[in-house]
Amino acid sequence: MTKKAKNKTPKPGNTDSIIDIARQVLKKEAEAVTALIKRLDSDFEKAVDIIYSSRGRVVVTGMGKSGLVGKKIAATLASTGTPAFFLHPAEAGHGDLGMVTERDVIITISNSGETNEIVGLIPFLKRFGIKIISLAGNPRSTLAKASDVTLDISVREEACPMGIIPTASTTAAMAMGDAIAVALLIKRGLKQEDFAFYHPGGSIGRKFFVKVKDLMHTGDRLPVVSLDTPVSRAVIEISSKRLGLTVVLGKAGTIAGIITDGDVRRGLEKWGGRLFELRAAQVMTKNPKTIQEEELAAKALSVMESHSITALVVPDDKGKPAGIIHLHDILRQGIA
Repeated sequence: MTKKAKNKTPKPGNTDSIIDIARQVLKKEAEAVTALIKRLDSDFEKAVDIIYSSRGRVVVTGMGKSGLVGKKIAATLASTGTPAFFLHPAEAGHGDLGMVTERDVIITISNSGETNEIVGLIPFLKRFGIKIISLAGNPRSTLAKASDVTLDISVREEACPMGIIPTASTTAAMAMGDAIAVALLIKRGLKQEDFAFYHPGGSIGRKFFVKVKDLMHTGDRLPVVSLDTPVSRAVIEISSKRLGLTVVLGKAGTIAGIITDGDVRRGLEKWGGRLFELRAAQVMTKNPKTIQEEELAAKALSVMESHSITALVVPDDKGKPAGIIHLHDILRQGIA
């Protein structure tokens, strides 16, 4: 009697089997991306040069899952200094081709290289001399042969057991798109500040655009006392302005020092109740950490973290206090 074939289908609730499946998926997708490395050659350089030299935009198109990947690639290109947008290949044949100009470059994504909606665009693209860069899984396909450059994104197998659901192939396509975007980013010399310029509404933009002067407390909200102010009055000033400190002004109104909550606690340990009979000059911390108002708030945060403090005094060009920036004000802006 022959033995029954062992059923490899995971049973419901079998955690180990599910984890094994997930590991296999990740392994196959990782192998698909790794395989791209050996295929990179002068064609990749040519594709990057075509985009870099273009006076127009990059038009990315793909159908189905490849279209979703295309949208991501277009978004990545646009956010890194290369003007790009996604064009649905089916809608293109019904009027949306009007968005494409002779100066543009088109990136087509098709695993088979025979996607009808994309192949149907070739006559139009050729007529106007638009450069075609293809990310194709079949280098001998109709699309690949019609392209100026074809980047081979073929995979040995999909990550699904049926071998037909776009998984490893879409991962490979997205990774190749990222490689193109990053290569262009470096070729253009894009800096962090430039990248932030395209993200003004996000945390990246806040990190690179919000300055100290935008967040610092000024005017009546600025806690200040003189050298001769009794510590008892200085404590009231600290408490009323709610910044955890007060600036101590010298005779010319310049910054002589600060008194913080910590200074008060340490003073109580040292002098007891006699602390409140002392003058601000006797308790203050001299030469406090400061920052210029034109500096980025992100730098102020870095200074606070490196010195384990929660606020910085902002001096003007004469050494007088222009404001105070507090840790909480920075964090409320989502800068971290």
